[in-house]
Amino acid sequence: MNEPINDVEYLVLLAVARLDDDAYGVTIREEIERRAARSVSVAAVYAALGRLEERRLLAHHLTDPTPERGGRRKKVFRVTGPGGDALRATREGLDRMWEGVELPEERRSA
Repeated sequence: MNEPINDVEYLVLLAVARLDDDAYGVTIREEIERRAARSVSVAAVYAALGRLEERRLLAHHLTDPTPERGGRRKKVFRVTGPGGDALRATREGLDRMWEGVELPEERRSA
């Protein structure tokens, strides 16, 4: 992996991996918000998708148009081999950072 991925890119890659054939902009955003409990704009998702695809960590294909009149095609993403490598490397780095960390217990008000 040449360049490290940032936290939004990491979440986008994970969401794409989880969503499989249903990984497009809106569903990716919803998956991040639901699972990570983190608000992320559609613009941030699309910006990350563009960067990740440019770095060949993601690839896409277009679906057939939706059945309703004027239906649009969706750009569905998938994680590539190098994208999987980037996810694993990021997770391993985070795991190493957590090794031996002891956080103080939360103070409780009485």
